[in-house]
Amino acid sequence: MPLKPLLYREIQFEHGRWGSLVETAFEGQSLPAEDQLFIYVQPGLYLTTTRGVGAAEARICYERAEPLCHSLNDARLLYVALMGQWRYILMTDKQSAAMQIAERVHTLTQQQNDATLTIGAYRALSCTLLLLGDFESGLQYAMRAVQIWRSGGVQSYAEEHYTPIVNCMIYAAMCKWHLGEIVSCHTMMGEGMSLAKRLNDKNSLALALQNTATAAINERDPGKVKRLASELIELSTRHNFSFWLTVGTMFRGWACSASGETVEGIAWIEQGIKGFRSSGTVTGLPYFLSLKAEALYLAERAPEALDAINEAQSLAERYEQRYVFSRLHRLRAVFLAAIGADEAQIEASFCEALRIAKEQKSVSLEKRAEATYAEYRRQKASASEGHGFRLPLC
Repeated sequence: MPLKPLLYREIQFEHGRWGSLVETAFEGQSLPAEDQLFIYVQPGLYLTTTRGVGAAEARICYERAEPLCHSLNDARLLYVALMGQWRYILMTDKQSAAMQIAERVHTLTQQQNDATLTIGAYRALSCTLLLLGDFESGLQYAMRAVQIWRSGGVQSYAEEHYTPIVNCMIYAAMCKWHLGEIVSCHTMMGEGMSLAKRLNDKNSLALALQNTATAAINERDPGKVKRLASELIELSTRHNFSFWLTVGTMFRGWACSASGETVEGIAWIEQGIKGFRSSGTVTGLPYFLSLKAEALYLAERAPEALDAINEAQSLAERYEQRYVFSRLHRLRAVFLAAIGADEAQIEASFCEALRIAKEQKSVSLEKRAEATYAEYRRQKASASEGHGFRLPLC
């Protein structure tokens, strides 16, 4: 979409308020709708990249772009505007609200004969379903996208924040992990990482590093997590990715804590959480609070770990981040056992962790809950009354 260079220099946003254009007169011309659309879409992309997907200014730009897309009957840029809104809602609001926009994107792309847009719609659906804890459906949409991409002839658009197919590979991998397909998870994750590097897509590479590190945390591999965290921090520092920098910092903290350096680890995690909160993002925060809780537990600060996990549960329930429900209940049981809490509370948390894992068909989370519960029962059989248990985190 061409924009006259001289006219472009005359455009400002009102006092730095994204979404409020100020037009300086230029030979009596007003800014055409297609140029206004360009002005909104490009800052939206820039703000999302540098300030993070929870940047409210980016949302404003994409919301202002939507009616212009309708007036110009531009389906491709309408897709971009809706995806920008979806990303913001996904990271700052309830997942049911994000699903509503994802479904709008899907409806739009069904009306177009564009494989790239279809993959983008499947990306939105698979990601939202993953966060809602519907791992089977999330995998189905992600793999549909992968199949389209492997058929060939799919391009990427410059206005995309991430390459959609890389996202789909990453989400497919995480869904596979939950469903117990561990080897396939690693294969798909590696394919997504390699593709992001081949396409030189730094944002998608950051997403791949984050999720690969998450998988390594699930496998209790602090050495691998530390290496991936360093890569993510270096990438984020080089490209001014403030959001991903906070994530890398928290992963580094978890790796330190899991390696026995709990004081340093907790400090890194707390620094990362502070930065994460300041970004305006809430999606993912319950998970990162659970990493802080684990670090506190390893530092023999179980009461504080319980406080952190209670906050994580409250946020996860409020924003419908169901993918972490089972994990949080299992950890809560571990921390309750450590402080010698009422047996009924401990049993209830374990049972809820198991119930949710089974309901979500998360084989991996179910196995972890079963193993930790079995260890609790074993220790309880030989423990004296009021004894505090030391249960494993994995």
